[in-house]
Amino acid sequence: MKIDWSPLTSELALLRHHDLSLPVWWRDDDAIADTPALQRLSQIANDVNVPVHVAVIPDPMTPSLPPAIQTDPHLIPIIHGWRHISHAPEGTKNAEFGYPRPDAAAELKQAIEVLENGFGNQLIKLFVPPWNRVSPDLLPILAAAGYRGVSTYGARPATFAATRLMQINTHIDPIYWRGHRGLVAPEVLVEGIVTTLRDRREGRVDASEPLGLLTHHLVHNDDIWSFSGEVLLVLLNGGATPADIGGLLQAERNPSI
Repeated sequence: MKIDWSPLTSELALLRHHDLSLPVWWRDDDAIADTPALQRLSQIANDVNVPVHVAVIPDPMTPSLPPAIQTDPHLIPIIHGWRHISHAPEGTKNAEFGYPRPDAAAELKQAIEVLENGFGNQLIKLFVPPWNRVSPDLLPILAAAGYRGVSTYGARPATFAATRLMQINTHIDPIYWRGHRGLVAPEVLVEGIVTTLRDRREGRVDASEPLGLLTHHLVHNDDIWSFSGEVLLVLLNGGATPADIGGLLQAERNPSI
C-alpha cells in the first residue's frame, strides 16, 4: 500500500516554520487479554518508539494482560469504562457512561481499583468512555473517584472537562466503522489530518492538545497496521514529539473551572 504523504509533510513544514510544537500520542482501545494482536501492537510501538496507551476494559480483563503490559515500557495502561456494555436508552447511540444511572459511580470506582491491583503505579488514571461518549453529569464523579483525565474523540473544547479532570482526546481514526471496517481511504485520512493541523496552526482549535491516533488492535487488518505505523513515522519525521500523557495529568491540575 503506497500512500501520498506529501500534503501532510507540507503542513508539518508550515508548523515548523511557525515554530509550533506538535505533541502526539497513541491510544488503543478494548484490551482484555494478551493476544497476538497485542503483541503486534507492541512491536510497532517499539519500532516507531512511541508508547501506546492501552485502554483496558476492567471487568472482563484476564490474568494474562497485566504481565504482558508490565514487561513492555511501550505499553501504558489506561481505563476503558467498566464492562464496555451500552446502557443507552433505546433509539440513542451506544454509550456505557453516556447517561447518568445509579450504578455508574460504583462502577467507576471499581474500574480504578481493579486496574490499580493489576498494574500498580504503571496505571495512568485517564478515563476512556466506551464509544467515546460520557455524560457531563458524570465528569465531577470521575474527578471525585480519582481520575485525572478523560479522553474521547475530536478537538477538545477546553483543557479541562471538569475541575481536576483534564481532556486529552484522539483525532485520527483509521478504521471505516460505518462500512467495511477496513482502512479508510488513505487520501481521506491524510486530508483529515492536514485539516486538523491547519485548524491548530490557524487558531481554530487548541494547538496545545496532543494530537491523538486512535486504534483498535483486535480488529486491525494489514492495511490498518501499516497505516498506524507509517503515520506516526511521518509525524515524527516532520517534527512531532511523543507526548508525556502521565506527566501532563500530574502537572496540570486545574483548581477550578
